Amino acid sequence: MLSLGSLAFAAPWILLGFAVLPILWWLLRVTPPAPKRIVFPALRLLRDLMPREETPAKTPLWLILMRMVLAGLVILALAHPLLNPSARLLGTGPLVIAVDDGWGAAAHWPERQAALAQLVGQAQREERRVVLLGTAQEPGGVTPPSLSVLRPEDARAAAAAMTPHPWPVDRKAALARLQALAPQDATTVWLSDGLEDGDGYAFAEGLASMGTLRAIMDAQTDLPRLIAPGDAEAKDLTVVVRRAGTAGEAHFFVRAVGDDGRLLSRAEAQIAPGADSTAVALKMPVELRNRAASVIVEGESSAGATLLLDERWRRRPVGIAAPPPGEAAQPLLSGAYYLERALQPFSEVRRGSVSQLLQREIAVLLLPDATTLDSGDRTAIVKWIEGGGLVLRFAGPNLAEKSDDLLPVALRRGGRVLGGALSWEKPAHLAAFAADSPFAGLSIPDDVTITRQVLAEPALDLSSKTWARLTDGTPLVTAEKRGKGWLVLVHTTADPEWSTLPISGLFVDMLRRVVGLSQGIAAAADLALPPVETVDGFGRLGPAPASAQLIPAGAFAETRVDPRHPPGFYGTTDARRALNLASSVPKLTPLTSLPPGAAPQPYEHGKEVDFRPWLLGAVLALALVDLIVAYALRGLLGGIGRTRRVATGVLILAALALPARAAGDDETAIRASSEFHLAYVRTGIAEVDDESRAGLAGLADVLNRRTAVEGADPLEVDIENDELLFYPLLYWPVVEGQHLPSAKAIDKINHYLATGGTILFDTRDQSQRNAATALEAQQRLQRLVAGLKIPPLVPVPPDHVLTKAFYLMQEFPGRWSGGRLWIEPTEGKVNDGVASIIVGSNDFAGAWAIDSQGRPLYAVVPGGEQQREMAYRFGVNLVMYTLTGNYKTDQVHVPAILERLGQ
Repeated sequence: MLSLGSLAFAAPWILLGFAVLPILWWLLRVTPPAPKRIVFPALRLLRDLMPREETPAKTPLWLILMRMVLAGLVILALAHPLLNPSARLLGTGPLVIAVDDGWGAAAHWPERQAALAQLVGQAQREERRVVLLGTAQEPGGVTPPSLSVLRPEDARAAAAAMTPHPWPVDRKAALARLQALAPQDATTVWLSDGLEDGDGYAFAEGLASMGTLRAIMDAQTDLPRLIAPGDAEAKDLTVVVRRAGTAGEAHFFVRAVGDDGRLLSRAEAQIAPGADSTAVALKMPVELRNRAASVIVEGESSAGATLLLDERWRRRPVGIAAPPPGEAAQPLLSGAYYLERALQPFSEVRRGSVSQLLQREIAVLLLPDATTLDSGDRTAIVKWIEGGGLVLRFAGPNLAEKSDDLLPVALRRGGRVLGGALSWEKPAHLAAFAADSPFAGLSIPDDVTITRQVLAEPALDLSSKTWARLTDGTPLVTAEKRGKGWLVLVHTTADPEWSTLPISGLFVDMLRRVVGLSQGIAAAADLALPPVETVDGFGRLGPAPASAQLIPAGAFAETRVDPRHPPGFYGTTDARRALNLASSVPKLTPLTSLPPGAAPQPYEHGKEVDFRPWLLGAVLALALVDLIVAYALRGLLGGIGRTRRVATGVLILAALALPARAAGDDETAIRASSEFHLAYVRTGIAEVDDESRAGLAGLADVLNRRTAVEGADPLEVDIENDELLFYPLLYWPVVEGQHLPSAKAIDKINHYLATGGTILFDTRDQSQRNAATALEAQQRLQRLVAGLKIPPLVPVPPDHVLTKAFYLMQEFPGRWSGGRLWIEPTEGKVNDGVASIIVGSNDFAGAWAIDSQGRPLYAVVPGGEQQREMAYRFGVNLVMYTLTGNYKTDQVHVPAILERLGQ
């Protein structure tokens, strides 16, 4: 390699070709004379054939200079010029490239890939072999194959296939693998993530012992950040963002995202100079907080910048059957006052009548003794418990005098009172909680005493229903499983009249356990937890790989992220636990200590630029120009057939310049017309387009299994450039931020609608619909369809063909329910009665969407899987309606036709 400052030539001996340029100059000065046209008559032919000396024509100077430039460019391209070339590799052994491919490398992975490609290219130029070493363990914790020395071509392919893993690196094991290979006189380059794992110095020392060592890493201000959970009991959703080192000020944003990828909240944060962490509070209503599935650091794609949320981070709304504080008589003496104070640190407390509370979403219903229940309330509560709710009742004078059937155990008449017939000589204390009790592990203060309680009738199953006892063995808290829910009774009051429990910290802890149990957390912790969804190295949540293993029963708290247990959700879709990387990385420390001679270098240092592709492109362009000029000088572009030759040349050049586009257009047309494809309009927003594609894939699968329709994979349609006439139905999601169609696209869409096409516009806003959002959605849709010839729309009539095209139905839900479906009123003779415009707001693609394994991608609320089934049925009806028209309407004439045939 010849270096001239920052410019170098990988094959400098090719530059000797410039020595032949003077010879080329002499050869290029002349050109053969142009051919002559001679008339055939013999005498003229004999006269012109008289021998004479001819002088060849001279080549124009500008053409000689152009050809000399062309030759010079060829020589330069073959010499392979490089700007800012890497220093020549030392030693004679192989090039060892150690890559930190753990979670810390994901944030700047493109820079690592560029450095890998540059190093492998340098090894190829110097004809050196390559050893590629990743420092993170393989998925599943399997033993990786032994290292081998690769050809540069094979190393390039292996480097391109590398991807960061969502767990920390294991440099000690990586060094052992490399030492087993024992390369001699090697040049070693370490692409480090800049984080210290405890083995950083020993790893660098081991690399340096095999030859020379270069360490390339990010600056301390660019090191990856790690997001960890904050105070789960805080009013707002709180997270802690940590960084390695304390240099400079870090400014960033944090986003709370729902299961469907929607942004729920966004907060600005910064880490001050000298600090290594900061707490960030995401303010949002409780309803939105409970929908949050993850919190991410904006602009940083890594498993460390993604925090998954499960039920432990959600503030569950709890209802107290009592009047609001301003309406209650003597509020400080009521049990509701003490319950509300105890619940406020970790729950959203709502007060009202039983009927009002059950109409809203609540996790636990608390019934103080003063609550009166009529028959309607009892029926509603029983139904709510069997559906999965949890009711917590408290005893008192009313329950002691008259019990009812809404109790987990039968009660004795009256109560056990200090100083009475069934009494204690002194106040009773609580016994230690049993190991199988939800309150297990809570410490019991000595000042918690009970002076009165209601007693349970002895029964065979009383012991199994008891969660808490007094020291004499009498039950204090009993519970019974009813349907999918729980009915729990505290045998004393919620106020300090019968005990000191309501004014103790133990009361808060017990209520927290009960609220947690209502979400299925306590039960799930005692079961084996299989992986449901896991996070990859870039922080993307997806289906769990086959290498992910289940977490044994009772071991979740001790489980750390590793190749066998990647970060993600474990358990079931109904009761899942979030395993995050933050619990496995207690501290972030920058890598600062390296062996002598291995000073760290930044990734952008000496970025290599290869001029060969640009020079070869210039050579090709000049060669084409020279070819045309040569034909012109020889007269081959003039005279007879000039137009034909020029046109042929233009067509050849066009075919060479645009082969892919023409072939792509033909291939798309053949594919779209040979099979039936559901199609969606591309919005340009990746998450929306991905949902549309997955939704139509799910609908096509249902059509193939249930109907005679044979649907192929869904296709994406660009309304500006693609032909629409191939698709009888287009799904068009309406979202904020998508580009409005141009005038040309509007004309194309109008032609599509006029020739029998149907478009389903989905505003996808039913889950947050109120007067304001409905107006925004309407305005957004109006801006999008401005210029389209759309008649006034009406709600789908009860007897419309869409309600009976395949299934009989009157509602058309999607991922959400409740939104109206609007349709164009049509006459039976227009487009066979098929409407060209249908508008809905229920996010239909979200309900249809499936992953690569056929599993639903998004939750359907509030109806669950039954609602998803109805959404699929609507999709089937919609496709059958667009394909078959009004044949269902024609069936009303069947009796009259049969009658006439009988006559």
